[in-house]
Amino acid sequence: MVNKRNLLAAAGVGAVLVLALPGVAFASTTATVATPGTTSWTNPAAGSLLTTSAQCSSGLVSGGGVQVTGGNGIHIMETEPSTNGTSAASNGATDPTYWLGYGGIGGNGTGTFTVQPFAVCFTNTTINHTQVVVNSTSGPTTSGGMTSVTATCPANTRLLGGGAQSTLASNESVKAIASYPSDSSGSATADGGTNPTSWTAVALNGGMSGTGNTTAAFAVCSGSGINVSGITVTVKHTHVSGPTTANSAVTATSSTCGGSGNMISGGASISGGDPTTSAFTAPGSQGDHLAGDYPSDGSGNTASNGSSTTNWSATGHTGGSSSSSTYTDVWGLCMN
Repeated sequence: MVNKRNLLAAAGVGAVLVLALPGVAFASTTATVATPGTTSWTNPAAGSLLTTSAQCSSGLVSGGGVQVTGGNGIHIMETEPSTNGTSAASNGATDPTYWLGYGGIGGNGTGTFTVQPFAVCFTNTTINHTQVVVNSTSGPTTSGGMTSVTATCPANTRLLGGGAQSTLASNESVKAIASYPSDSSGSATADGGTNPTSWTAVALNGGMSGTGNTTAAFAVCSGSGINVSGITVTVKHTHVSGPTTANSAVTATSSTCGGSGNMISGGASISGGDPTTSAFTAPGSQGDHLAGDYPSDGSGNTASNGSSTTNWSATGHTGGSSSSSTYTDVWGLCMN
């Protein structure tokens, strides 16, 4: 006969082990969307920067995004973490609770344009602090030129999400065309990849040359000194063809996380190929741009304020010209 006292003792030891090792075995993650809705502008000046922000009332920002509308005249310029809601987080900043979403007006500001920012508000039983790594570089400056830059998380931390910033100095045609998880060399993480270390941003100059433009990548990482050995970040990636015809858009939507946990952030790109299988190349036309990089439902509709993050969507948009061999990609990051 089995000794009941031995069974109870064994059960007690198991309970102690569970309590002693929560970060290793039973990390618990929640991710909720915060968004103030859309802000509208009518007939803004050419070259205007349309600025918005979303704030987490509880938890920390693990990622975020932005959607812009208004046709060819507007594109994503900045999608990045912030500690104050008005300026991008600096390198080494800790525990941001805001996400900035900026739209840029090109050479024609006629019409009505909207910008909607999204913050993903994250809680985890192990990761109670975050840190931001920022890496910036000059460019692009030549007409049709492209510049990429990568920010890498410190050793023994986990990448949670990231963002991109394209700032213009002397022209109105530069914009961010990619913001995605990668390795330290900038190679995009493929579907099913785990624990990427870095975040890459890519900017494209349109038909105008100019000097003084800069491109920056932001990586949101777990805080230093936190044991993340039991935490896995899994990437969901979707690659679709298009847009190819002038004045059109295509949206790519990630799958849900399923058994990989909850979606804590995402990324997007418009390019000339699949960034997860080959080097990043420019899209088919200089006017191609991103119009969306945001949390969504499975049909690509924007997530509502207070909803759980289930999918991520990216919207690629052509300019006034057709664009052959152009593709839109989306990434969703899931944490157990």
